[in-house]
Amino acid sequence: MRKYRFILLLFLSSMSFGFIESNPQVDTTSKIKAAFLYNFTKYIDWPAEYKSGNFVVGILGNKSSLYKALYDMSKTKKVASQEFEIQVYSSPSEISEKIHILYIPDDASSNLNGAVQKLKGKSTLIVTEAPGLTSQGSGINFVIVANRQKFELNKSNVEKHNLKVSKSLEDVALVVK
Repeated sequence: MRKYRFILLLFLSSMSFGFIESNPQVDTTSKIKAAFLYNFTKYIDWPAEYKSGNFVVGILGNKSSLYKALYDMSKTKKVASQEFEIQVYSSPSEISEKIHILYIPDDASSNLNGAVQKLKGKSTLIVTEAPGLTSQGSGINFVIVANRQKFELNKSNVEKHNLKVSKSLEDVALVVK
């Protein structure tokens, strides 16, 4: 039942973007990924010290259409009682101390190892979008399967960052070890 509720939430979240005023600078793929990132926050539990202040989502690399989609979302959405804050980092060395999610787009994948080292001991969910990155430290990796946006989940990598993954998220993910 939870699996179906999660799928319904993802569907409704992604569909709700269709009713937002059209903006040619934000592509559909970015809107869908932004909806996934937002919904991940409902199915991953951060430690108590990460539940105050802003909920920080960082993007490693250049500002992209995903930044715009997340920024637009941050104006209306919250994670529990936390405001969204979107930050862009040009290199892993710039990553702030308390970041909840770090998104590494395909063109910045070469920085994954540096980001994993920088975030060691921190409760940060690392999300990527290039093949094979869950075996290199990413917790979640976006993939396209049968022309649909899906995601791989490496629960072990997520738990290394002191995060708890709900069974509902596991049920809808492509689980990798």
